[in-house]
Amino acid sequence: MPVYKAPLRDMKFLINDVFDYPGHYQTLASGENATPDIVDAILTECGRFSEEVLSPLYQSGDEEGCRLENGDVITPKGYKDAYNQYVMGGWQGLSAPEEYGGQGLPASMGLFKQEMMGTANWSFSMYPGLSIGAMNTIFLHGTEDQKQTYLVPLTEGRWGGTMCLTEPQCGTDLGQVKTKAEPQADGSYRLTGTKIFISSGEHDLTENIVHVVLARLPDAPKGTRGISLFIVPKFLPTDDGAVGERNAVNCGALEKKMGIKASATCVMNFDGATGYLIGPENEGLECMFTFMNTARIGTAIQGVGPAELSYQWALAYAKERRSMRALSGKKDPEQVADSLIHHADVRRMLLTQKAFAEGGRAMLYYAAKLADHMVEAYAEGDEKKAEKYDDKLGFLTPVLKGFLTELGNEAANLGVQVFGGHGYIREHGMEQIVRDTRIATLYEGTTGIQALDLLGRKVLLMTQGGAVREFTLKIANFARKHLTSKPLRPMAVELLKLTAQWNVLTVRVMLAARKDRDVVSAAAHDFLMYSGYVSMAYMWLRQAAVAQDKLVHGGDESEAFYQTKLATAEFYYERLLPRAQAHATSMLSPTRHLMQVEPDNMAFTG
Repeated sequence: MPVYKAPLRDMKFLINDVFDYPGHYQTLASGENATPDIVDAILTECGRFSEEVLSPLYQSGDEEGCRLENGDVITPKGYKDAYNQYVMGGWQGLSAPEEYGGQGLPASMGLFKQEMMGTANWSFSMYPGLSIGAMNTIFLHGTEDQKQTYLVPLTEGRWGGTMCLTEPQCGTDLGQVKTKAEPQADGSYRLTGTKIFISSGEHDLTENIVHVVLARLPDAPKGTRGISLFIVPKFLPTDDGAVGERNAVNCGALEKKMGIKASATCVMNFDGATGYLIGPENEGLECMFTFMNTARIGTAIQGVGPAELSYQWALAYAKERRSMRALSGKKDPEQVADSLIHHADVRRMLLTQKAFAEGGRAMLYYAAKLADHMVEAYAEGDEKKAEKYDDKLGFLTPVLKGFLTELGNEAANLGVQVFGGHGYIREHGMEQIVRDTRIATLYEGTTGIQALDLLGRKVLLMTQGGAVREFTLKIANFARKHLTSKPLRPMAVELLKLTAQWNVLTVRVMLAARKDRDVVSAAAHDFLMYSGYVSMAYMWLRQAAVAQDKLVHGGDESEAFYQTKLATAEFYYERLLPRAQAHATSMLSPTRHLMQVEPDNMAFTG
């Protein structure tokens, strides 16, 4: 059975050497207890839990799946015990405020934890992951009474959380939400409606589930400006915070899915369920974006995780499996054939997976530092500072979610390809990674939606290209520092060219969109992918720069580790980064190539 090994060596390289998290934590109030020794101990223990508890349940959970019995969802064998161990370990409250039962560590520590657990077993990690989003939403937008009632049991992991947005008639277009919320004399509301695709909507892991629900008040304006946000618990809390009577919210069905079968994806029916308004009336979508952005960054991990997991298993197989002889001559002359690892095309696939996993991890860890500053500012009540970091993170969020999940899908499929026919067989686990990963480009907004958010909203509408100019200036300043380094100069020069091109492309799309609004939608996907490849190139230059310095001055890792980092960076620049130019060409293509065929003429059947 395939097993997962936490990539602690690479994680610590990024945390300690590339991004200097020890120094970063010293600037944060929440970082006081995040000393190098504590961080190392947490990472090690999380790695152990992921390897020994969660990874063994990955394939068995997929085989068994969840089942619905009389309205109750039963999770696969071993999940409840694993969740109890998760709760006992205090993992849910790792980055939660101490006043509500958390450990008060920086938000980035939660991301490191989530990466390992999610890579080991994504279906399992979705249960506590959805709770994190509910916790963040209540913390930022709830009243003090709501915080006291819900945050403590959510932080302890005794209660779970969900977000209920999608309805049968609407997914991304939340302006079509029909769920109603009728005000009651006691200040509560009665919610009626149906929500679909609700992850963790019903399960047997926690004693209560807190649903965060979008609904409309009776006099609400039409469209997205008329949506409010509500807390709807499965069981109504008593005055002393205990679990009370059952609320009128039930699971009507379990979705039959392509993957993540051990994660309960539910149809939830609200039949006059008691709910409580969170945030201002008719501003629910703005409040829900706290939850959605949390989920989108979490989903970006589902791009890195499958690349890492598929790479680990494909690498092990490529070393053991023998087939034919290498074109450059026998590598294992005493054997009947050479190992797959000696074939250049197999190396191409493995290095692509490695470059995506380690480059994507760096992108996430870079963003996590911004998240730390943003969360700290919100906690301190410094709205101006919080908005500054929120804007920086907001620009990167669609790139992280859209780009990394697309690469995760590619890497997972490459893993199947390395295995050949055996990759198509369930017992090896490779096809499960593909099935589980496919959802990542769809939920929390498809890649197309992320692309429109990036280009249409973050770049053109909100900043008129300013977000690109600010980020590329940072990249260019870093690249210039390494123009005199012989090993790094080719990469630095290429990156400088790309930062200039990124700005030119932004202006050209902006000007074209003034004449043809379809340009934004037509160019958005290519713009997002281009942005992702350049952003990852920046991360690989940062890793290469540290590796080169360690080779010259000595480092904690073996020389082979740093040499491999440099080699992988060079592979990325030579073999993968050229894809950016194809996206650059495509995004400037006229929209007539997309729009000239009439819808009725797009199919010729019968």
